[in-house]
Amino acid sequence: MDVDLEVVVTPGLGDNSYLIASDGEAALVDPQRDVGRLLSLADARGASVRSILETHVHNDYVSGAFDASRATGAEIVAPADGNYAFPYRGVKEGDEIRVGALRLVAMETPGHTPEHTCYLLYDATDVPIGVFTGGSLMVGGAGRTDLLGPELTEQLTRFQYRTLRRLSALPDGVEVLPTHGQGSFCGTGSGPKERTSTLREERGRNAALSAPDEESFIGQQLSGLLAYPTYYWNMAPINRAGPRPMSEISAPAALGPEEVQRRIDAGAWVVDARNRKEFALAHLPRSINIEVGNQFASYVGWIVTFNDPLVLVLPDPEAARLGEAATQLARIGYERVEGYLRGGIRAWEGAGLEVRSFGTADIDDLCAAQAGGTPPRVLDVRQEKEWDAGHIPGSRHIFVGDLPERVGEVPSGDDELWVACASGQRASIAASILDREGVAVRSVVSGGVADWLRDCADPASA
Repeated sequence: MDVDLEVVVTPGLGDNSYLIASDGEAALVDPQRDVGRLLSLADARGASVRSILETHVHNDYVSGAFDASRATGAEIVAPADGNYAFPYRGVKEGDEIRVGALRLVAMETPGHTPEHTCYLLYDATDVPIGVFTGGSLMVGGAGRTDLLGPELTEQLTRFQYRTLRRLSALPDGVEVLPTHGQGSFCGTGSGPKERTSTLREERGRNAALSAPDEESFIGQQLSGLLAYPTYYWNMAPINRAGPRPMSEISAPAALGPEEVQRRIDAGAWVVDARNRKEFALAHLPRSINIEVGNQFASYVGWIVTFNDPLVLVLPDPEAARLGEAATQLARIGYERVEGYLRGGIRAWEGAGLEVRSFGTADIDDLCAAQAGGTPPRVLDVRQEKEWDAGHIPGSRHIFVGDLPERVGEVPSGDDELWVACASGQRASIAASILDREGVAVRSVVSGGVADWLRDCADPASA
């Protein structure tokens, strides 16, 4: 496709945002809240942002459309049935948006959400060259239809089937430009790593396009879905109302140990973003370990109650990791980051305040412990779909995202509870939740259940 198009990926949320430019004008499609990335790309091209397009009311992140419009004066273009509370141009089937020599034409595509709208991209011809598909057709899959509650799920799934049939009828060479991709819980599966595709490629590999009939599609679309973060429930109301500007979010303050303790006593969460092994060796009482990385915000959004105050403990270098963590949290609407512990755990220990720890292991240690006599208790904190695919005999299953509400189901005892997942990250999150409640734990920080099944399972029991 010979068009000036830039894809900006937010890996942790699994989403794409787009800049499209022509003849000194630009449009943004489904921008993330930290919209400066896209505005810089427009500036580098000498292009003025004229339009900001939304495909649907987003459930997985705070939209950057409002911030981009404030910064540029550009018009927000969104589905007419989106019920936004701020000025925007509501579009319906066939409405056009001009970007220099290009045209974007609205195509009503309900399914992922009721108001969902795709945008067909045209150059000088009457044949589309691309389509911004939002959460309808994805690379290797389709947007899920259960995010708005069970009362709407079947109807939206039927809408999605019909939407995908319409999209599948587009010409082979049309570029598929989805918002959701690999890593997004808005999709029905993990999907391939490619961020964009073509209709030809999707017709050849996408199971969502190959279901023989509507009933088969419904069964396929709604089976084996992953749990999604609890913060999702807060995104649509924020996006409809219009989020406050990023510039109004206070930068987290550097706090001394005594001030952090006061915040904890007042009800603040402590999220420790350090490496899981460092956390296990020494951490603040009642803190939660969520390593800063691509999945940081998603797991904070699963564990920490939305809009509760929180304080961070950061790995070195603190300044760089603070910016990364705060940006990720702002993307999902976590604005009450009151500060971070200046000097980290060393400062806390230096102030003579209580430090907790728990044991760690790798998957080979678990194998050895099980072979050495009385097998340890094991809690598997992976998704239910992962558990169903195979698990350690005798282990207990509670998904890490459900654990804060179900921690009372974990039997207490003097013997350690070993916590395992697929790689160690979720095990450490879960171990920190249990440690917060006084449960004796040992976190399997390296290796996971699949490794156990491959290397440790008794062939006779298989």
